[in-house]
Amino acid sequence: MRCRLRAMSFVLVGLLSSAALAAEKPDLNPPPTAADWAALAKLPDWSGIWVPNINAQHRQLTANPTPWNPKVAGEIDHMWSELKAGRPAPLFVNCLPEGMPSWMLITHNAIELLVTPGRVTVLGESDGNRLRRIYTDGRPHPEDPDPTFHGHSIGHWEGDTLVVDTVAILPEVFIAVAEGVGVPNNGDMHITERIHLAGPNTLNDDLEITAPHVLTRPWKTTRVFTRKRERDFDIVEGVCIQGNYSERVDEAGDSVFVPIARNPRGNIKAPE
Repeated sequence: MRCRLRAMSFVLVGLLSSAALAAEKPDLNPPPTAADWAALAKLPDWSGIWVPNINAQHRQLTANPTPWNPKVAGEIDHMWSELKAGRPAPLFVNCLPEGMPSWMLITHNAIELLVTPGRVTVLGESDGNRLRRIYTDGRPHPEDPDPTFHGHSIGHWEGDTLVVDTVAILPEVFIAVAEGVGVPNNGDMHITERIHLAGPNTLNDDLEITAPHVLTRPWKTTRVFTRKRERDFDIVEGVCIQGNYSERVDEAGDSVFVPIARNPRGNIKAPE
């Protein structure tokens, strides 16, 4: 009996210790309170759809060129020559996400910003993989994060400006200055953004990109987005390889996708 009581006491102590540890560990996603929702009214209005200013992208490349290191600068010059000759480098042809910072640097597609308690969510179209979560609930970056295409982003508000810190981006992710011009960041990239309204319908993303393996210094650049409220500008679902298939009905009467025949160069074959 004494041994049984001793064993039960060990189990009870263990359960109490586990409960104490669970109580000390903060909940990373607590349910928002009414006060949390009310606090959103004090933040700037980012509703609507934001369309990138392509002309501003091009102006930045000449007015504020990327500080590539000498090795990469030679590669970039060659890519520009190939692009002008109609032979763009195949940076984004494999259906992988563009990732950060290329999404913000060169996108030609609209984005939507959802501001909710504890986070800002960025949605995009085109390749079906455009999703960023910027945590504003005070959490730090993970101690040992798993690198991803968009990295791990935390943010805080400084007045009407959202300051975003992004780390843990895969080294294979490109820093692109055009759809056919860019290089992998090669690791240790760190991105800081200051996102703010520059006018009633103008949103600026001021980026500072540190990529020690390809840049000689941190690169500060700005991308501009214009607000559209018309429903014609709502973002739509995009699946990058959907155009490689035809919609057909098979012998069983099921709707199916059928691969489109292509030649070795990837061009669609003419019907026989």
